[in-house]
Amino acid sequence: MDPASQDINLNSPNKGQDMDRPDGLSDVPVGGVAAGNSSALVPAGLTEEEAEELRVELTKVEEEITTLRQVLSAKERHATELKRKLGLTPLEELRQNLTRSWNDVQTSTAYMSAAATLDDITHSEAYKKTQETLTQAGHKTSAALTTMGTAISRKLGDMRNSPTFKSFEDKMGNLKTKVVGQRGNGDSLSSPTDTNPTQENPSF
Repeated sequence: MDPASQDINLNSPNKGQDMDRPDGLSDVPVGGVAAGNSSALVPAGLTEEEAEELRVELTKVEEEITTLRQVLSAKERHATELKRKLGLTPLEELRQNLTRSWNDVQTSTAYMSAAATLDDITHSEAYKKTQETLTQAGHKTSAALTTMGTAISRKLGDMRNSPTFKSFEDKMGNLKTKVVGQRGNGDSLSSPTDTNPTQENPSF
């Protein structure tokens, strides 16, 4: 039959039929196996009996997994109830877990060997020399800072005793006298924010 003359009407009782196929292939359901006959699907390299045994074993294992999950869930609920009765809060439990973990770390081989290595390092000659060098450097730095502080204090003292500073100080003193003197004469300089009038100091 010519492919163009095939009946492609989906409602036709002859849909998809091709009577004179040269290759003699018959229609096969999708998936290669008829529905309801899934047990006949056998992987390559296995006999049908072996495949059936594996399917039965898989079913048992899945049932055991489900049972174990249910048991584990029940045990977890029971443990939570016991902790509640004992007054163990999640925070307390976390603290205990951290303490236990720290103890495990301290008793671990890696921690012990690291502690021994550090002990060896602190008693080594190189460590002692480095420590002495750092101590000496600290003393020298401290002495240098003390010397620098003394020099700065001396320079400030010299500057205060210099004629320029004394002249500046005298000018500032004169300015202060003028300002205070004006206030003493009743010509007070009041701030715009002052609300109370300036009172003169009573004489004793």
